[in-house]
Amino acid sequence: MGGCAGSRRRFSDSEGEETVPEPRLPLLDHHQGAHWKNAVGFWLLGLCNNFSYVVMLSAAHDILSHKRTSGNQSHVDPGPTPMPHNSSSRFDCNSVSTAAVLLADILPTLVIKLLAPLGLHLLPYSPRVLVSGICAAGSFVLVAFSHSVGTSLCGVVFASISSGLGEVTFLSLTAFYPSYFLLLTSPEAQDPGGEEEAESAARQPLIRTEAPESKPGSSSSLSLRERWTVFKVRMMAGFELLFFRNTSLSHAQQYRWYQMLYQAGVFASRSSLRCCRIRFTWALALLQCLNLVFLLADVWFGFLPSIYLVFLIILYEGLLGGAAYVNTFHNIALETSDEHREFAMAATCISDTLGISLSGLLALPLHDFLCQLS
Repeated sequence: MGGCAGSRRRFSDSEGEETVPEPRLPLLDHHQGAHWKNAVGFWLLGLCNNFSYVVMLSAAHDILSHKRTSGNQSHVDPGPTPMPHNSSSRFDCNSVSTAAVLLADILPTLVIKLLAPLGLHLLPYSPRVLVSGICAAGSFVLVAFSHSVGTSLCGVVFASISSGLGEVTFLSLTAFYPSYFLLLTSPEAQDPGGEEEAESAARQPLIRTEAPESKPGSSSSLSLRERWTVFKVRMMAGFELLFFRNTSLSHAQQYRWYQMLYQAGVFASRSSLRCCRIRFTWALALLQCLNLVFLLADVWFGFLPSIYLVFLIILYEGLLGGAAYVNTFHNIALETSDEHREFAMAATCISDTLGISLSGLLALPLHDFLCQLS
């Protein structure tokens, strides 16, 4: 069959007739490979983008209470022996709340997200990614070799710049790729010039003067319930007050475990969209608020007998937070018109950042009030 087909093609060529088109199977294979390459690429970009942000949050207690030894080395006791506790308060408080680290890790991100729609589209994607990577590396250098808490907080600010710039960039970039989230079926073979088209679109104004025609059933804005889902108060800033003395873990070690379990839950749920999709994301925000009330009650009354129960609750909280985040953006990708999708991806994440910032601002006076209790 192959030889006959080849003969027919050669005969047609010699007669000057139109040749039989080549089979499209190799082209389909090429685009299928590009689909998985893009998916893996976005997964790695998201993982690396949040790395410095999460590390700074997990090390917040150590940043505020670290000791310096000779040789400009940071000293953190890794052993299981509990560190001496602050006897003036049952919460073993630092003089400054870890919310200060949270604010340093989120406020620059908020500024970037607020200013991004005004002019960030003028800068191509490649320089943005390069700046994000340089800031991430600089954050680790500053924190590792700092002599004071102030210098360490400057390093945290660089981590925030890296994370904020990267998040706005990568979320906007997903508007040009149907393989994101490993869910949306690619409608047809991608245009070979798609990359150039995406790069040129990155330089176009995000807010257009004319209103483009929308798809039937699409929406250019979020519902009130979806906005509430992304604008929620985070409870991470109060983790340091969940302190248990009847354990071999020091206060700093307990805080690290809280952060690790929370981020593990977030990572698992953000990677589970293919298995579990949630349309009514407002219910996730409601469950998070109930968690907040429950754990604040435990901070006040201390009725939970074991730290391991707190571990489970914090893991559950991380699962809720990650699921709310990824399903909200997935719903935006499905329901927003093509003309508005890039802007919606970049603008919606502002609500999430506002919620985290608000939690940090509220945690500062709450920390001082509770630490004054006997």
